Amino acid sequence: MTTRIVCSGFGGQGILTLGNVIAEIGLIQDKHVTWMPSYGAEMRGGTANCSVILSDKMIGSPMVQNNIDILCAMNRPSVDKFLPRVKPGGLVLINTSIVTDKIARDDVKIIELDATNIAVKVGNARVSNMVMLAGFVKEAGLFTLDEITRVLEKRFAGRRADLIPLNIEAIKLGM
Repeated sequence: MTTRIVCSGFGGQGILTLGNVIAEIGLIQDKHVTWMPSYGAEMRGGTANCSVILSDKMIGSPMVQNNIDILCAMNRPSVDKFLPRVKPGGLVLINTSIVTDKIARDDVKIIELDATNIAVKVGNARVSNMVMLAGFVKEAGLFTLDEITRVLEKRFAGRRADLIPLNIEAIKLGM
């Protein structure tokens, strides 16, 4: 089984971290994994996206051009750019805190998450990526909260350990 994922939004929304956490979970599941970031020189406020491929077999190319299985779109430009590339039957997670208009596509499953506003309730808008991860977990069923916790504990160990409870709380509230 191969799953092609694109996470996209503005720089500073944690898009690359979101994709990287998904990739790291794939690694602890003993899957073949690729993670390919793409971002403009301006970073914060510019566009950022990453492609993640999780597979039970060797991956020929890290590029996800078309036939996207799962799209996590944090802003309208991400929806405009990547929604046409999601394959029929795919999963689309949309941050409705920023994308306020309805998305017109009836051959994919669209999940609307008020990610940024939920993150603000947790205490930090910067964990909106973890709210999107919660939707990903709930709808895609590819991994568990325990696997996420293991990756976050490893990722934020040491100086940034105080971020673990905040991220876990965002995930739980997002579910």
